[in-house]
Amino acid sequence: MKKIIIYLFAIFLSGNALADVTRHALPNNSTFPISRAVEVTADTTIIYHSGQLPSPANPDAQRGTREWAGDTEAQTLSVLKKFENSFKSLGVDFGDAVKLTVFLVGDPEMDGRMDFAGFMRSYSKYFGTEAQPNKPARSAVQINALAGGWLVEIEMVIAKPE
Repeated sequence: MKKIIIYLFAIFLSGNALADVTRHALPNNSTFPISRAVEVTADTTIIYHSGQLPSPANPDAQRGTREWAGDTEAQTLSVLKKFENSFKSLGVDFGDAVKLTVFLVGDPEMDGRMDFAGFMRSYSKYFGTEAQPNKPARSAVQINALAGGWLVEIEMVIAKPE
């Protein structure tokens, strides 16, 4: 029994991912899928993942058109799927994301306002769900333009469990 306790304690000290990341909830029992703050201990591996742009929604359509690029919701989903693929080789998943910066271009079909609701429809499939309840800290800002004429770019900071 003593050996089992020592073994479990050693596992706990050597890299318990739950002990490395503390997520501070938004006030007033908010269910919005972000954290107020995320705290990461110094012994945690941090990965700064470059921003990802979407893939064309319909590569057969004329480049630069709405049909080719998709709307904000489709572009967000495309970006998150790219992260999902990248995460496989990094040994992480969306539950390890601790900070996102989201760049949204104003949608010409919305009088130049960003489509935050469209972004959230795709984002909410990956964060704050029953299957993946971990919520990152997040900023979402409207910008003037992105390379290639896209509406969405997302970059992430990931805390990799040891």
